[in-house]
Amino acid sequence: MRFRRNLAEPDEPLELNLIPLIDVIMFLLIFFISTTTFVEDTGVQVDKPQAASAEQLDKNSILIAITAQSQIVYGGREIGIGGVRPLVTRLSSKEEMPVIIQADSAAPAGMLVRVIDEAKLGGAKNVSLASARSKS
Repeated sequence: MRFRRNLAEPDEPLELNLIPLIDVIMFLLIFFISTTTFVEDTGVQVDKPQAASAEQLDKNSILIAITAQSQIVYGGREIGIGGVRPLVTRLSSKEEMPVIIQADSAAPAGMLVRVIDEAKLGGAKNVSLASARSKS
């Protein structure tokens, strides 16, 4: 018994169905967008003091930096001591957010105390100082 091969082209052209592939890609895109958390940076590099009791805090917080030259920076721009209270009031109005102060180790202690005071007067319930974990 001999089998014949049909070398003629089929009546219908072959198509690759891309709709399920597009559905899977859209699902993955939506998943990654909805689960990604964005950490806001202060915009300046500070030399944080080291502490043995340093621990990781919430990503949803207000980050304020104090440089060695006593500049107060939020989101890459200088806000000054007068901008701390309105900033904390505005950002904490919708939900209670902790304030994390990244003070340079060479920053004056008086400036640090003033920033903490302004943050508390702006309505912050939790004010923390950022530090690097010491290597022990």
